Amino acid sequence: MFKRQLSHLETYLGGIKYMIGLPDIVIIVDQQEEYTALQECITLGIQMTCLSDTNCDPDLADISIPANDDVMASIRLILNKLVFAICEGGSSYIRNF
Repeated sequence: MFKRQLSHLETYLGGIKYMIGLPDIVIIVDQQEEYTALQECITLGIQMTCLSDTNCDPDLADISIPANDDVMASIRLILNKLVFAICEGGSSYIRNF
């Protein structure tokens, strides 16, 4: 039982050991499913971008993107655009630094 719990924790929380500090921004796909993460971001003052479906509160997020968070194609399209914009912004920041 202990090995199963350890494996579960490693799967879901293993990436934390590589974090040096708090993230600059968090992207939340489903507010209702990730309510704990939402509350942690509010408490720690981390900016959030949320995909907001009709069952979400857009006022909780710093940036709210109206989208259907139940369909994988919709999520994939928006996340691809966000990743591209973040990478492009990061590379221009590094060039100007």
